[in-house]
Amino acid sequence: MHTASPTHHLTVPDGTRLAHRDHTPSPPAPETGPVLLLHGLAGHQGEWDDLVPRLLADGHRVVTYDARGHGASTRRPATVTRACHVRDAVALIEHLALAPVTLVGQSLGGHTAMLLAAHHPDLVRSLVLVEAGPGGPSPELPDRTARWLDSWPVPFASPEEARRFLGHRAWAAGLERRPDGWHPRFDRTTMIDTVSELATTAYWDAWSRVTSPTLLVRGEHGTLTEQDATKALTRRPATRHVLVPDAGHDVHLDQPGRLHEEIARFLTDV
Repeated sequence: MHTASPTHHLTVPDGTRLAHRDHTPSPPAPETGPVLLLHGLAGHQGEWDDLVPRLLADGHRVVTYDARGHGASTRRPATVTRACHVRDAVALIEHLALAPVTLVGQSLGGHTAMLLAAHHPDLVRSLVLVEAGPGGPSPELPDRTARWLDSWPVPFASPEEARRFLGHRAWAAGLERRPDGWHPRFDRTTMIDTVSELATTAYWDAWSRVTSPTLLVRGEHGTLTEQDATKALTRRPATRHVLVPDAGHDVHLDQPGRLHEEIARFLTDV
């Protein structure tokens, strides 16, 4: 059993409102430490709905949020730089008194978590990266993102049609209903701008600065390459690495039970 708060909003200094939910286990188990979950590009905090109760059952307080430009957070923020995404997560950690916190981030959310751990080590207990890493530069990423978003047959006639196209019910749950059908809760331009720095920048220096115990999770059919994973492990040999079978880039949706097992084992060892 657990109690989950409704959605709240935190306004950060640049005026962006961050929608977040604070889930607390019953009874609380403070020794397990809180967990902050960070979703990927074009996603939303509801993607973690399968993992949240599993972590709560382990005694963790679990916080989820919609990144700026996504979901119920400010749709058109003033800026979408990597630095502002890190500042948002820091603001939530400080506002909710989560430190030291375990960060679990998938894809772009994992990249944000990595940068946070590199630059604010005092706030981070441990780090779990799901299909995420330093990578880059990736010049083709903005165009690839644009083609992916343009392939969506928007508006969808129903959530079921969206689920069939997008591949997961959680993705369909992130849509909003309008008179003509179901639309994404984000702007195409904002999403492309969000990945613009990744097109020109590599973040290996930040990766080398991370001191938190780290778990790197790859999907068997994911997009994080074996070459990048090997490079990451060479630079930080103490990093734990697992490959989840029958999972693509969305490991948290393809194999939530297996992901939880790996996270729980890692946190127990830490």
